[in-house]
Amino acid sequence: MTTWTAHVTVATVVEKDGKFLFVEEHTEGVTHTVFNQPAGHVECGETLIQAAIRETMEETGYDVEIESLLGIYTYTPPMFPDRTYYRFCFLAHDIQYHPDAKLDTDIIGAVWMTVDELIESARARSPLVTKAVKDALSGQKYPLSLVYEHQNSPLISNLDA
Repeated sequence: MTTWTAHVTVATVVEKDGKFLFVEEHTEGVTHTVFNQPAGHVECGETLIQAAIRETMEETGYDVEIESLLGIYTYTPPMFPDRTYYRFCFLAHDIQYHPDAKLDTDIIGAVWMTVDELIESARARSPLVTKAVKDALSGQKYPLSLVYEHQNSPLISNLDA
């Protein structure tokens, strides 16, 4: 019997001069590399925004500043029906690039592409990758105040002690 698992993830959409920041990466269950926004799981004790900033640095070498919430997306991959990803996607802008940053092991590197180049590649990691870029291009955005992260939970308080 398979156990269904919820995965809380974050992603950042970073646009500059008409191109978007993606990572080319290896992923489970796929033989070729794929493109994704800088994204990953929220770690214990992290806020969503802290996780988005950390994941972007770990996967691209870019420091970013989070500007707004782009949207909240869900996805259950066809090959893994026992998993559902809850993806909090943020709009951000790059602050500084660290060319010597050590990237996560599954990451090949950061790539700047237009949405058309992404679509033509046919290598988006999931439908959420293209959807997020199209949402950003349409002007969709929500204030960060929409996300309330209570900081007095016992777990977070114990981590700070």
